[in-house]
Amino acid sequence: MPRTALILGANGRFGRHVAQALQRHGWHVRPFDRSKDTLPDAAIGADLIVNAWNPPYSKWATEVPRLTASVIEAAKTSGAAVMIPGNIYVYGTDLPPILSPETPHRATHPLGKIRREMERAYREAGVKTIILRAGDFIDTEASGNWFDRVIATKIASGKITYPGPVDVPHAWAFLPNLAAAAAGLAARLDDLPVFSDLTFDGFTMTGVDLAEALGRVVGKPVRAKPMNWLPIRIARPFWAEAKHLLEMRYLWQRPHRIDGQVLRNLLPDLRATPLDDALRQACAPLIQNETSTQTSRWADAAETSSTSGPSEGQSTPAP
Repeated sequence: MPRTALILGANGRFGRHVAQALQRHGWHVRPFDRSKDTLPDAAIGADLIVNAWNPPYSKWATEVPRLTASVIEAAKTSGAAVMIPGNIYVYGTDLPPILSPETPHRATHPLGKIRREMERAYREAGVKTIILRAGDFIDTEASGNWFDRVIATKIASGKITYPGPVDVPHAWAFLPNLAAAAAGLAARLDDLPVFSDLTFDGFTMTGVDLAEALGRVVGKPVRAKPMNWLPIRIARPFWAEAKHLLEMRYLWQRPHRIDGQVLRNLLPDLRATPLDDALRQACAPLIQNETSTQTSRWADAAETSSTSGPSEGQSTPAP
């Protein structure tokens, strides 16, 4: 009899890909429908709850604790395990260059503290929990992340708009690869400890590396231009997300890569899509939609270099 996974946020980036990966591995997938279901009822009979809910940054302080408590209660009542896409915010603004499950969580900035408190709540609750931690997402469709909303919106024109210094290594995760890892962990659910903090290495690239790889994909040279952060600074008084984007700029300034050795030891047969193939899939919808009015406005504002030179960024412009 197939196991059942309840997906919270099944239409979002992580939830959508994990649902597809679990289905390929024989799981029965049950998307949560807020208009029809209550969480406790929906969790009945579930073996796994994939918590892919991700409210806007400006609502994290109020929504994340509430949603966390609801998921923990549903997991306790149903006996289901919980899987969460983790980020690297928890390490703090002085994060070291190599990130692993052993790296201390020292974040003191607001978003990092919220994530630390969320993960602590799961650990202390005693429900089986899997944190699958990764860098910035690269999707197979335009889904409002840094890559497809800012960086590569004008890839067909041979340029990318990069949010930080182009020589600083940055961690990325191609979502189908990350979802395959999630499905592999779900298959080993009974073997895992009560709390698992696992890091997914994905791809590590500088802005220059990314431009070169994209050049191979589109078949012509691609130039990386620094993003201008001035429009976001100007928008801060009247756009709730702006201050959080600015808060997270350090992730584009601090060199980092993710060590995935512990995860690879658990899933030795896991195979990843090569970088160029992943970027080819990610770029296809962007090339097709490059004339989109919405993404063009964002890119036009961002690509103009500020007088202070290359700037920094954070992890997701549209969480």
